[in-house]
Amino acid sequence: MALVKKLISLDASLAQELESVAKALHKSQKEVVESALDFYFDYTDGVVADKIAAEVEAGGMQVHDSNDVYKELGIEI
Repeated sequence: MALVKKLISLDASLAQELESVAKALHKSQKEVVESALDFYFDYTDGVVADKIAAEVEAGGMQVHDSNDVYKELGIEI
């Protein structure tokens, strides 16, 4: 996987907590941040899915059968 550098600024107390957690887990701060972001993105995937499901249920979003979509697009499966 390619690495991309990001420069972020953290509140001092959050930066201190990151340092403490990394030391306690014997991990780098980079590893702790990556794990935290992975966890957060997994969580938000669920939140987004729940929001979409609620919108579909409320009639605000229309759902189409996949076979109809493939046919409309000329995709053979």
